[in-house]
Amino acid sequence: MKKILIANRGEIAIRVMKTAHRMGIKTVAIYSEIDRKSPHVRYANEAVYIGESPSNKSYLLGDKIIEIALEMGVDAIHPGYGFLSENASFSEKVTKNGLLFIGPNAHAIRIMGSKLAAKEALKTYDIPMVPGIDKAVSDIKEATVIALKMGFPILIKAAAGGGGKGMRVVEKKEDIGQQMQRAISEATSSFGDGSVFIEKYISSPRHIEIQIMADTHGNVIHLFERECSIQRRHQKLIEEAPSVVLTPELRKEMGAVAVLVAKSCDYVGAGTVEFLLDSRHNFYFLEMNTRLQVEHPVTEFITNLDLVELQIRVARGEKLNLKQEDVKIKGHAIELRVYAEDPLNNFLPSVGSLEIYKPPTGTGIRVDDGFEEGMDIPIYYDPMISKLITYGANRTEAIQRMIYAINNYPIKGVKTTLPFGKFVCEHPAFIRGDFDTHFVQNYYSSELLKKELTEDATLAALIALKLYTQEKALLRIPKTSS
Repeated sequence: MKKILIANRGEIAIRVMKTAHRMGIKTVAIYSEIDRKSPHVRYANEAVYIGESPSNKSYLLGDKIIEIALEMGVDAIHPGYGFLSENASFSEKVTKNGLLFIGPNAHAIRIMGSKLAAKEALKTYDIPMVPGIDKAVSDIKEATVIALKMGFPILIKAAAGGGGKGMRVVEKKEDIGQQMQRAISEATSSFGDGSVFIEKYISSPRHIEIQIMADTHGNVIHLFERECSIQRRHQKLIEEAPSVVLTPELRKEMGAVAVLVAKSCDYVGAGTVEFLLDSRHNFYFLEMNTRLQVEHPVTEFITNLDLVELQIRVARGEKLNLKQEDVKIKGHAIELRVYAEDPLNNFLPSVGSLEIYKPPTGTGIRVDDGFEEGMDIPIYYDPMISKLITYGANRTEAIQRMIYAINNYPIKGVKTTLPFGKFVCEHPAFIRGDFDTHFVQNYYSSELLKKELTEDATLAALIALKLYTQEKALLRIPKTSS
């Protein structure tokens, strides 16, 4: 493998390129009109214009990407995450054109891309599942009968896709019709598939995911868990590894189940098996993400492994050089997704230019980004500016480094989720590890954050005034004659 095309943009494109360059592999970037001057374009060995700014006219043009790859003489395509990373047809076409797809095969993507197909594949493995039905439902009367039998609350979910889209919690019979229509509409617009199914809603769970890695020789290992319970509207905001609630026994059990999930679809490469964990530590399979996750850096920190390097080695047919017993947890890592969103205004997108943008540096601090000072935040793509990751010998140290990093990450021109990240890291419930997926609705409000920011600003002003007064007093001290 001498040359890779990265079918993505921004921070994940740069992340893949860093590993490829270290391995002596050349890289080809693609870019849309608005990304013409983006850092990932300069970071690559070669770059090719793909199309207009909207993703459906650029980064989602699978056939054109393959055409460019063949013209540029690349050996493989890395899809990153998002865009075409979980598109089975794209994976299939890449392979049919004689290129390596750095990810799972189309078969695995198709099975795990449909929650109903995934449930069917896992039946013979006795994988713990959330109680629910195993077929798509579109009739409101049928859905009502199922819900009454199952008992409220229920969860209506899109059969295709994820990320909280096409998902509705229903507390009572009267709301089923309206919420069904909303879920179907959102699923259709997001995934082109309006199929939904119903399962029992588990109140206040923790969201735990297991990172797996599999090669083409039948070897599958897990790389422990990530805690992803700090969420807003089913979207992850803060992730950490390891989880504070998993015992060694539960970690081993969940890891073994994740390996079985991967084996059920002949999985190859990096993947993530997601679970819900209830208050009694019962866990249930949620879904499998057939790609590299946004939050993969926390796993890299605690295992001292490069997941992109493992992806590349597996894609070119190498055996995993690791056995399960070789992988150990060392220390603790936390990741904050820094979005161009206003946490004081219901996390609405914040459009603007990065007038000031200076990522923090220091021991145990990592910033994965694809932006520079002076750049605009494009309206066409996900509003994530960067991923801020901190590592420590233990969880307390990782949290303190995160707070330090947030305090030393000046961004001006757009609102960001940095203040929200600090709010979480300083909250007693988070520090205790006593939280679930309802942390935001239970503890967070814009009023609380506003009060905290005001108090911080007042304290900073008082400190500045004190320092000024001290300096002025020193200047007034008369010099003694010699």
